[in-house]
Amino acid sequence: MTSSTVSSGLGMMAATPLAGAGSSKKGTSDTWFEALADAWGQTLDGEAGKIQQMSDVIGNGTDNPSQITQLTAESLRMSFMSQSSQSSIDSVGKALETMARKS
Repeated sequence: MTSSTVSSGLGMMAATPLAGAGSSKKGTSDTWFEALADAWGQTLDGEAGKIQQMSDVIGNGTDNPSQITQLTAESLRMSFMSQSSQSSIDSVGKALETMARKS
């Protein structure tokens, strides 16, 4: 097996449709790369929801130091997760681009 055969196979794998996937339904992905991005998006949406709920509690006058500290910690977690999602999607995208050039 030559390296061009391997890289060509990897490129095809990146663009391979997922079993049962279809773009007609909201939240479904056609490829595993889209599924990766969708998973990160859903995870970040969930984290944003937690932060929103905590902000609402504090905004309603329950602003004791422990709750503010918890909100700060969740915000920092969201920042870390957001940076991680950007980094992982960027890395995979660059790898797919490299594979496409070598095919």
